[in-house]
Amino acid sequence: MKKSAIGSVVLAALLAFTSCGNSKSNDIVIGGIFPLSGAVAVYGVECKNGIDLAIEEINAAGGVNGQKLVLVSEDDEGNPDKTVNAYQKLTSKNNAKIIIGSLTSGCTQAITARCQAQKVLQIAPAATAPAITDAGDYIFRACFIDPFQGTVGGKFAAENLSCKKAAILFDTGNDYSVGLTENFEKSFIDCGGQIVAKEAYTTNDKDFNAQLTKIKNANPDVVYLPDYYGVVALIAKQLRAKDINCCIVGADGWDGVLGNAGEEVLNGFYSNHYAADSTEPAVQKFVSAFNEKYEKDPNAFAALGYDSVYLLKDAISKAGTADATAVKAALEATDGNYVTGHLTFDEKHNPVKSAVMLEIVKADDGTLATVYKATVNP
Repeated sequence: MKKSAIGSVVLAALLAFTSCGNSKSNDIVIGGIFPLSGAVAVYGVECKNGIDLAIEEINAAGGVNGQKLVLVSEDDEGNPDKTVNAYQKLTSKNNAKIIIGSLTSGCTQAITARCQAQKVLQIAPAATAPAITDAGDYIFRACFIDPFQGTVGGKFAAENLSCKKAAILFDTGNDYSVGLTENFEKSFIDCGGQIVAKEAYTTNDKDFNAQLTKIKNANPDVVYLPDYYGVVALIAKQLRAKDINCCIVGADGWDGVLGNAGEEVLNGFYSNHYAADSTEPAVQKFVSAFNEKYEKDPNAFAALGYDSVYLLKDAISKAGTADATAVKAALEATDGNYVTGHLTFDEKHNPVKSAVMLEIVKADDGTLATVYKATVNP
């Protein structure tokens, strides 16, 4: 993980430098801010891969209104302070008027007020906290928001998995985790379920045995784990070691867990933005192209990055210009089909689209994989 993360940083720096050096005055510069290293590097690396693929396809087809798209990217390491530094560099040195990023809600929110004040158009590919778009009308996102995702998890656990008793283990210092918890709890209870244990930890905790002992004693049918993949992998291992063998359910932060966990995450389900095994033509075209370029399947962050670029491409084409204010107006009228589904924007620039539930299974070759389980509409 560390070696690949370091390699990603070096590669990202080289790509950013190359993009700057090769950009021309007629090019449309897109600033990208991603965690290319650090604890959530999988999100940033894969999102950037999706963005790079989309830009490559669009430029190969002639660009947008005759102009090429150029990505200039910065690594924020999943640190909000570094997100601000990256934003200042991209907008001052590179004169970027359109920003894609960052990935986590905390990092994204660190620059939303700046984007709004300076009329820089921002698309957040994967920041699901509801407050992200409260900063103003220059802020959009490509993903659904936490209330919907938490609601989906609770409804799925109760109705699809027929669970009656749920336990929740969440991070009190993580807005993402807290928001999902609140909405899962409400949804599960509304569906007739009971919360039999609700235990908490703080960011950077490594030992969850005390909380898991209480959860085991409560004998739940399902344990909800609303956190990012690294923490989920750690908790799942300790959970199974305590012979808690019920199903576990989570959210899109689990994307990346397959490469960081073993069989302890089997009988696990999580909400996500798309399913790579979908038969939808747009999905299969994207998965095939991504596989050809990177020799692996794209995760949801790659799909959201890819969609973010195509949303911009369609809006710039419709506006007839890359002026941020004109593109903003065109984005607001979005009504189209993308890899992560049919998408329109509500009055707060949050997408109106469905979510999917994925199941973690063991593939024929013995590796872990995800398969489509259900679609939940807004």
